[in-house]
Amino acid sequence: MRNYMGDTGKIRILSVDDHPLLHEGIATVIRNQPDMSLVAEAFNGRDGLQCFRQHTPDVTLMDLRLPDMSGIDAMLAIRSEFPNARVIMLTTFAGDVEIQRALEAGARAYVLKSMPPKELVEVIRQVHAGKKRIPAEIAAHLAEHYSDEALTDREVEVLKEIAGGNRNRDIAEKLFITEETVKVHIKHLMEKLGASDRTQAVAIGVRRGIIQL
Repeated sequence: MRNYMGDTGKIRILSVDDHPLLHEGIATVIRNQPDMSLVAEAFNGRDGLQCFRQHTPDVTLMDLRLPDMSGIDAMLAIRSEFPNARVIMLTTFAGDVEIQRALEAGARAYVLKSMPPKELVEVIRQVHAGKKRIPAEIAAHLAEHYSDEALTDREVEVLKEIAGGNRNRDIAEKLFITEETVKVHIKHLMEKLGASDRTQAVAIGVRRGIIQL
């Protein structure tokens, strides 16, 4: 966790990310903007909440995957105390399920880390001005699966167990259900995902952000 002196009159920014290179890149980009000031950096969700309490920044850049919790959970923790917190989710992933979760949890923007710095600072300015921003690439991912039937919590559990290499019998024992019930769940989740086999179901689940490996 690092704290800095924030310049008054500028957009005060908190960065929460556990990748040192990305931290340095973001810090450099922000410091080169005449209307922005980096007030603190945190490397996990817990420190991110502490930094937010200390600095109450105008805009928070939050990594989706943090070492101690998901960025979405960290954002929820911040917004439970500070309902007006403006959070931009940063990620290398464009999974529609995670995008949907982040937006429903109150993210003002959802951007990929591959976004050019010039576009990122524009998103920060727009969010600071009270707007929401979803880049076209991410909007396309959302639209692609908008009408898809969502997996139930139990189907997600079964998919995670499949990803862990477990057989139907193992999954049944772990989840305290019958092997027949496991087969029904697998049939349904494969139909919903449009998968032809278990391996493809796992691959689609990871790509869409339904499960993480």
